Amino acid sequence: MSESIRVRTFPARTFFWSRVNSYDAVAMDAVAGIVSAVRTEGDAAVRRYTAQLDGIDAAKSEGWSPQVPAEVLESAWAELPPSLQGALRRAADRIRQFHQAQLPSAIDLTGDTGERLGMVWRALSRVGVYAPGGRAAYPSTVLMNVIPAQVAGVDHIVLASPPQRDTGLPHPYVLAAAHMLGVKDVLCLGGAQAVAAMAYGTETLLRVDKVVGPGNLYVALAKRAVMGDVGIDSIAGPSEVFIVADKTADSRYVAADMLAQAEHDPEAGAVLVTTEPGLCEAVQTELDRQLKDLPKRDIAAAALSRWGAFVVADNLDEAIAAVNSAAPEHVEVMVEQPERALDLIRSAGAVFLGPYSPEPVGDYYAGPNHVLPTHGSARFASGLGVLDFLRRMTVVAYTQDTLQAHSGDIVTLAEAEGLHAHARAVTIRHGSDDK
Repeated sequence: MSESIRVRTFPARTFFWSRVNSYDAVAMDAVAGIVSAVRTEGDAAVRRYTAQLDGIDAAKSEGWSPQVPAEVLESAWAELPPSLQGALRRAADRIRQFHQAQLPSAIDLTGDTGERLGMVWRALSRVGVYAPGGRAAYPSTVLMNVIPAQVAGVDHIVLASPPQRDTGLPHPYVLAAAHMLGVKDVLCLGGAQAVAAMAYGTETLLRVDKVVGPGNLYVALAKRAVMGDVGIDSIAGPSEVFIVADKTADSRYVAADMLAQAEHDPEAGAVLVTTEPGLCEAVQTELDRQLKDLPKRDIAAAALSRWGAFVVADNLDEAIAAVNSAAPEHVEVMVEQPERALDLIRSAGAVFLGPYSPEPVGDYYAGPNHVLPTHGSARFASGLGVLDFLRRMTVVAYTQDTLQAHSGDIVTLAEAEGLHAHARAVTIRHGSDDK
């Protein structure tokens, strides 16, 4: 690894991690135009942008449909190597089991004056899932977005994924994962036009209640544009990992895990926070060695050059303080007492404890969701889960006696706010309204 991409070192007390979303004005204008056109023109705009941006000539025809035929989904699954079929099935089982444990219980309370107070949960009716297909295909993303929606009880799931230029269809791995999960409504649509079509509907596509799933800049900006008209999961940024390590950490593991994040994207972040200054040089040596034969060396090197860092802390408390300040997507803990570190971590998307819990086990197989808050949003947001596909609905049931008992306070509060019709709606029910 050349000197120009050596990972920089900072003292923990001066380290500041800022990954503020900054969007290209040209991209924002382009997305605004696409979303507006799809909203007003429907199918015609979807066909136009699919032909123009994805190079699918067939989309120029009014008879073209983005719907992927059922037999294509079936053949995509049938043509997968048996080893990949098995891995997808086992991963899906683990993900489903973990998310089923998230299902919440209803609340049903009876007050001391006979009132019934409750809260029930209702699944969203329709959800749109975006599965990217740019730099690579991610069947794991299909699993992580579809399964929690299914566990929640969503009635209808639509999956959109961009076409491959050579086939005019989404990547076969994405199609195979959809087939395995029983998703029948799969659309050969990518980019902002896919998000807009799911969000607003067209003559042939019904609108959804929520759009989830990662994508490129145009997908992120489209989700931002439709937010409020439909729900979204988040506006995801590049992946990132912070590795908290002490003298017990193996430099080979640390370097491998930094590279596992760095190979995602030139904007991916990989930060070592350590109480052992000598570990930084050992990890640098390992990065040099492991980068040499990495297929995505150029991407990983670019990410480390821009968003790689070694942070040296005086003690574990200071190291965790740096992590909490950054609120990263992933935190790996390779210290002598990982459970103590966990007790101190309050702002992270997901935490991986011990030297044998590398972040990729969460990407694919462990069970918890890999759709996590980025750009410091773990300060206030959580990873995708079953609750993202459910709505809370409260229930209130008063008896006549309960209303009589509470009416004095309710009327006092309503009149204090100048809402006299509110007060009358109560008093008229127990005969104290004289008009």
